[in-house]
Amino acid sequence: MIPLIKVSNYLSSIEGVSIYPIITLIIFFGFFALMFILTYKIDKKTLDENSQLPLNDNENEK
Repeated sequence: MIPLIKVSNYLSSIEGVSIYPIITLIIFFGFFALMFILTYKIDKKTLDENSQLPLNDNENEK
């Protein structure tokens, strides 16, 4: 197992490594913001139909 100090030394020697946490944070919040927007804009009728799917198995067989 590599000690954390060695990993820290390797990362500090990389030029421009400080941008990676910022990019990761932007991707993380961007993903959840996109999921929030998509769930907010979903059609209520579609949501009601999908919520009843497991309960309506007999209607599909007729």
